[in-house]
Amino acid sequence: MEQKNGSSFTGFILLGFSDRPHLERVLFVVLLIFYLLTLLGNTTIIALSRLDPHLHTPMYFSLSNLSFLDLCYTTSTVPQLLVHLRGADKSMSFGGCVAQLFITLGLGGTECILLGMMAFDRYAAVCRPLHYTVIMHPRLCALMASASWFIGFANSSLQTVLIFLVPLCGRNKIDHFFCEVSALLKLACVDTTEYESEILFFSMIFFFIPASLITFSYGRIVWAVLRIKSARGQRKVFETCGSHLTVVSLFYGTAIYIYVQPSNNYSQDQGKFISLFYTIITPMVNPFIYTLRNKDVTGAIKMVLLRSYDSRCLGGRPCDGRL
Repeated sequence: MEQKNGSSFTGFILLGFSDRPHLERVLFVVLLIFYLLTLLGNTTIIALSRLDPHLHTPMYFSLSNLSFLDLCYTTSTVPQLLVHLRGADKSMSFGGCVAQLFITLGLGGTECILLGMMAFDRYAAVCRPLHYTVIMHPRLCALMASASWFIGFANSSLQTVLIFLVPLCGRNKIDHFFCEVSALLKLACVDTTEYESEILFFSMIFFFIPASLITFSYGRIVWAVLRIKSARGQRKVFETCGSHLTVVSLFYGTAIYIYVQPSNNYSQDQGKFISLFYTIITPMVNPFIYTLRNKDVTGAIKMVLLRSYDSRCLGGRPCDGRL
C-alpha cells in the first residue's frame, strides 16, 4: 500500500548539488571560508556590543540581536551542507527536516520583524533626537526584541504545519540542500495550489507589516533630510541609515523572490543558488556593511585591541610582572 504522508517516512534524501559533482569540492572550500567569515564577523559584533560601553545603545542592541540571528540561521543549514559536500550520506530524518524548516522559517521571520524595528530606531534617532532616549527605552527595546522572536516562531509553527499536511505519497528525495518550502512542496502528489495560496497569504501579511514600518520610517527620514541645510548633517544621516537600508534591501529582495512568488516560476537550480545567497552570503556581509563606514564600531575595535595590548604590556614589560 502506498504511503500517504511524510510521517510514515524514516527520512528524506537531500540531493543538494549531487547533479553537479564537479562543483561540490569547489563549493565546499568557498562555503567553508564564507562560513568562517560569518562566524568571525557576527561574533565580533556581539562581543563589541557587550565589551564597549559606548555601544550600549538601542541601535547596537538591535544589531547584536541581528548578528545572533544570522549566526543561528547560517549554522542551521551550512554545516550540514558542508558535510554533504564532502560526500557523506545525504539522508535526513523526518524529525530533523521538520525541525530545520521550523528553525529557518522562525529565524527568517524574526529577522524580518527585527529589521522593521531597527528602521523605527533610525526614525527616532533622526526625526526625534531630543526624545530618542525616552522613546527607545531599554525596556521597550527588550520588549520589541522578545516580540520579534515570539511572532517569528509563531508564524513558523503555522507554516510548518501547513507544509507537512501536504500528502507526499512516499516521495522523499528533496531537490535542495536543506528542507526548504518550495522544495518540499514539489514532493507533493496532489495539487498544491491551495497550500501555496495559504502560505502566500500569511507570507504577504508577515512581510507587509514590517515593510510598512520601514517605508513609514524612511519616508519620514527622507523628509527630515530634505529639511537639513548642511551637507555634513545630511552625510551623517546617510551614514546612520545607509547600512541598515542596504541590509534591508538584500534581505527583503531575496526573501520576496523566494517565498512570495509561486514556486513554479523559477527552476530548482536557480532556487538553490538564491538560497545559498541568503543563507550564507547575506549573513556574512551584514557585519561588514555595518562596520566598514561605522566610526563607532571601528573605534570600538581599536579600543578593545588597545586595551588588550595595554593589559599585556606596559613600557615593554608585562603589566603584572609576569610573562
